[in-house]
Amino acid sequence: MSEQTAAPQTAAPTLAAEPVELWVERTGTRAYTGRNNRGGEVLIASQGVPGAFTPGELLKIALAGCTGLSADFTLSRRLGDNFDATVRVSGDADRENELYPELNESFELDMSELDEESRQRLLVAAQRAIDKVCTVGRTLKAGTVVNLSFTIDE
Repeated sequence: MSEQTAAPQTAAPTLAAEPVELWVERTGTRAYTGRNNRGGEVLIASQGVPGAFTPGELLKIALAGCTGLSADFTLSRRLGDNFDATVRVSGDADRENELYPELNESFELDMSELDEESRQRLLVAAQRAIDKVCTVGRTLKAGTVVNLSFTIDE
């Protein structure tokens, strides 16, 4: 008689990731298109240009997107795969110093199906996930060194 054992639980297979390449190309006066090597594109331009984001708006969108993605697994386990969520982000630029001194996020969720204790536990778990894995938020909070070099065609 043969003994059967359960197959070991393994994580979903991961494909060898191609290194991510990011760049922007000038497409007009004060207008660029941001690209990645997966075919993604985003229009970047001065404020007021229709269909484009300013660099500051992209920074804020990156933060909000990172927050949402970081909490998504935790939230979907309790709220189901089809939960609705919106992460809003705001913050005015300090134009004298050309920086954002403060960014404010608001994570909008429908948790009406949960009792108060369950809501609080879920919010703590979501915050923990965001604090642990939101690279954009962690980078902004910690600060980072930015190195710039120029490549000149002669």
